[in-house]
Amino acid sequence: MPVKNRFAELSAEITAWRRDFHSHPELRFEETRTAALVAKRLRGFGCDEVVEGFGKTGVVAVIRGRGQGSGRTIGFRADMDALPIREATGLPYASQNAGKMHACGHDGHTSMLLGAAQYLAETRNFDGTVVLCFQPAEEGGGGAKAMLAEGLMERFAIDEIYGMHNWPGIEAGQFAVLEGPQMSAAEAFRIVVTGKGGHGAMPHLSVDTSLVASHIVVAMQSVVARSVNPLRSAVISLCGLRSNTDIYNVIPDMVTIKGTLRYFDKDVREVMGARMSAIIQHTAEAYGGSAVLEFANDGVPPTVNDVEAARHAAAAAKAVTGRETVEIDPVMPAEDFSEMLEARPGAYVFIGNGDSADLHNPNYNFNDDILPVGCSFFAELAEQRMPLTD
Repeated sequence: MPVKNRFAELSAEITAWRRDFHSHPELRFEETRTAALVAKRLRGFGCDEVVEGFGKTGVVAVIRGRGQGSGRTIGFRADMDALPIREATGLPYASQNAGKMHACGHDGHTSMLLGAAQYLAETRNFDGTVVLCFQPAEEGGGGAKAMLAEGLMERFAIDEIYGMHNWPGIEAGQFAVLEGPQMSAAEAFRIVVTGKGGHGAMPHLSVDTSLVASHIVVAMQSVVARSVNPLRSAVISLCGLRSNTDIYNVIPDMVTIKGTLRYFDKDVREVMGARMSAIIQHTAEAYGGSAVLEFANDGVPPTVNDVEAARHAAAAAKAVTGRETVEIDPVMPAEDFSEMLEARPGAYVFIGNGDSADLHNPNYNFNDDILPVGCSFFAELAEQRMPLTD
């Protein structure tokens, strides 16, 4: 891979950063150690400005190029938080924090952007300004919202913004980016089923919430299959049921179903929401109970790349790898970088992690071989979008 020579030289150091982050994972809005190390290194690189505590536990840094004639400011974002997963890799640098793990590669994303920061601060071979956004709480915590609420785009005058995520199953170090939708919207919901509790030996005296919930789960499978245009992508997943009792012979008076809703188009969301509400209500009533549908308020919109920005990202990727980006279909996982793309034009890029365990898997590990490639992408994109002129 024709990465920039400086990153080949820094590869061992960047790998050490990544493995240190991996050993000390921190959950959303708890990234105090991670953020402190990020800020310390950014200051050591000679960044022009480093702001800590931005968006609660986020870090923002500014690097000004040798030229400022373009007046352009480009943002790069990396996520820092880990997941509440018990690691099973058995690696020498495995998590030292029980029940917490970098199972999505945010340790690698942070390290790649740090490596790019060191190079950009050393060389400053661009005409404009780079803003580095180290975001907390991507994993369902609203970290992007928190940074945007503090005025990320306005305070640092960001014109366009780019992010990157590793992707298992794509060849290591190869890139993929789409013009338009790349990742779906995501909303969490719960269905609360209420009935009449009683003794398991006398079900005729009860309204069995487990029975009601079971029929709701089955009926919900018809929403996408029979109410959504088959040429439009959507997912409803019911991911767990829980009653308010764990006694084997008691019919509970309440059962809660949790799940997730995925889609790309707002009109599809409206259809799904209406059909879900109707099915839940009437199914419960048919069995003598009641049920309500509640959506969480921390959903994220679809990740939609600006067409021109996606082309800029693809050009930088090709310059780094010497190859065209991989063709992919949009995927149903979600990303709160979508909030930033609603605020400014930009693009979200996948970098292949190779044949690794899937994301959010206790056996997952970020591929250290791609660190110099990811660093090179950010640096190349900055230099291409803001070229120095004689």
